[in-house]
Amino acid sequence: MNMKKIMIVLLVAMFATTMNAQTALKKVYNEDINPLVQIDQALVKAKANGKFVVCQVGGNWCIWCLRFADFITNDTAISKVINENFEYIHVNYNPRKSGGEAQQQQAAALMKRLNNCGRFGFPVFVVLDNDGKVLHIQDSSFLEEGQGYHQEKVLRFFKNWTPKAVNNN
Repeated sequence: MNMKKIMIVLLVAMFATTMNAQTALKKVYNEDINPLVQIDQALVKAKANGKFVVCQVGGNWCIWCLRFADFITNDTAISKVINENFEYIHVNYNPRKSGGEAQQQQAAALMKRLNNCGRFGFPVFVVLDNDGKVLHIQDSSFLEEGQGYHQEKVLRFFKNWTPKAVNNN
């Protein structure tokens, strides 16, 4: 085999490995639900249970979004804090023009409702009180470490935005 063919084979193998690694993570965003309705439903549950809502805004197209979902699912300390204090939802954001005008309007309405949280990149986390008021927008880059997330930073973020911490009771 000549060097050009070897390079092509290596590049194809690397691409396939990368794609396989990305698809190995569970897709957590429901692309068929209206995200504004999803938030409203979470707020009803949060109010009934004395919790806040955390919206993890992003999409199945975002490897960092899927990594974060996997990370918090597999970390029992983080999962416990989330389950005790939040209605946690994965809010699909898709501003692509290929989705048509209705999808673009929905994406714009979502960003308006969540105080233009997309300016921080994805995933981005929006903490809502149980009345739907935006309390905090968390840029996920401050929670990262290497190709994943830092447990202490993530725990600190969630613990600082529990209803108890915010309401000081």
